[in-house]
Amino acid sequence: MADYKDPENTILIELKDGTVAIELLPDVAPEHSKRMKELAREGAYDGVVFHRVIDGFMAQTGDVQHGKKDGNLRMAGTGGSDKPDLPAEFSKLPHSRGTLGAARSQNPNSANSQFFINFKDNDFLNGQYTVYGRVISGMEHVDAITKGEPPANPDEMIAVKVAADV
Repeated sequence: MADYKDPENTILIELKDGTVAIELLPDVAPEHSKRMKELAREGAYDGVVFHRVIDGFMAQTGDVQHGKKDGNLRMAGTGGSDKPDLPAEFSKLPHSRGTLGAARSQNPNSANSQFFINFKDNDFLNGQYTVYGRVISGMEHVDAITKGEPPANPDEMIAVKVAADV
């Protein structure tokens, strides 16, 4: 296992092609970082599909309520977790390639469990969606996620863990 600067704030997402390591940013978005670790430790993200993957934009996942392959994937993207929604934690951090953003509805304070990873710099999202992590290794595996809205045969997060627990 690789050495991570802060294993307690590093998320490991196992995809079909390999592992993606994400450095969480608790100093920038403490509540979003805490929620991701909480759901990862509960196993809530394991088996959840990427339900919205737009080439040249981003890959979205994290619907722990409707996003498992054994459920009704037509509903994927409409749910969250059983935890309360999170208030926005906007910052000056840009939505650059590899950053993790909190997905939400029109209400800025509606983020819950869903997130997206930017395929490229998406500056038009700056200040509108919470940035709370960045890919530190494995971005090539993110780039290889099956595209579609929704993909016909969506890729899933096989396992999501906090590096400190591995």
